[in-house]
Amino acid sequence: MSGPNVWSRSREKMRRFPEFFAQCAGEAASYGKCVTATTTGRQELRKDLCVKEFEALKTCFTNAAKKGAK
Repeated sequence: MSGPNVWSRSREKMRRFPEFFAQCAGEAASYGKCVTATTTGRQELRKDLCVKEFEALKTCFTNAAKKGAK
C-alpha cells in the first residue's frame, strides 16, 4: 500500500509541470507539429509515427525534472 508521501511527490511534480514544459518548448512544438502533420484529415495518430520527436520531448522533460530536483 502506498503512503501519503507518494501523493505529495506526485502533487509536487504536477505543480512543477508548467515549469518543465517551458524549458522544453522547442521539443514540444516539434512533437506537436509532427502529430498535426501526421493526422491531417481523418487520419488517426498511430504509434511510432512521431517517435523521434516524442523521445526528444521525453528526454527534455526528464532532464528538466532532474535539474529541478536538485
